[in-house]
Amino acid sequence: MGSKKKKVVSGITLAMACAFIWYGAARGEAAVVLNKAVNICLECIGLG
Repeated sequence: MGSKKKKVVSGITLAMACAFIWYGAARGEAAVVLNKAVNICLECIGLG
């Protein structure tokens, strides 16, 4: 792959990653993931 083609593919991949992160944050998925992480940690420690 040429250097210019690699840069274009990298740019598109970065833009898509940012779009998916924004979409997940807009839907409130960060709170769901945090809640699941807290529950898993509490179960491992044995407090929950």
